[in-house]
Amino acid sequence: MTLLTLCYEFFKVGLFSVGGGLATLPFLSDMSLRHPDWFSMQMLSDMVAISESTPGPMGINMSTYVGYTVAGIPGALAATLSLVFPSLVIITVIAGFMSRFIENKYVKWVFSGVRPAVIGLISAAGFSVFRVAVFTDSEATNIIRLLSSVNPVCLCVFIVLALLTQLKYTRKLHPILYIIVGAVIGIVFKL
Repeated sequence: MTLLTLCYEFFKVGLFSVGGGLATLPFLSDMSLRHPDWFSMQMLSDMVAISESTPGPMGINMSTYVGYTVAGIPGALAATLSLVFPSLVIITVIAGFMSRFIENKYVKWVFSGVRPAVIGLISAAGFSVFRVAVFTDSEATNIIRLLSSVNPVCLCVFIVLALLTQLKYTRKLHPILYIIVGAVIGIVFKL
């Protein structure tokens, strides 16, 4: 039954997460609420960090991890294949028709509407991960309680690395360097 649930959950993620690995975050965030025994929001934050710093697509890395923690190797295979299958089918079908319909005004309208929706979903999930990463009490609903739980070191790391990725000279640095810097700071400050 667990394998079927894994397949169902990750099939939905694969079917509706338009826009790549980050687009899976809202679905995984929702999944953590419906299946807290699988993973928590804190674990989701860790999964994002690990998935971003390891080779392979982020969504696949996270589905493999969740599947493995829930049901071992069969779970990892079930979750990963369930995530990939819808995309594989949809892309195969679209590739056959896209050349004929790429200039269709309705197709353009669909893509114009989907883009902001995907950005909104990714931003909402990103904010959820930000809350878990920077606040010690990320579940606080009271703004004063939330602000009083800011981890100053994590907030500084976030601000400094966000600024460094935008500066002219440091923008060219490879993202793995930023990940390594974050990991070293985490080790030094025992975050």
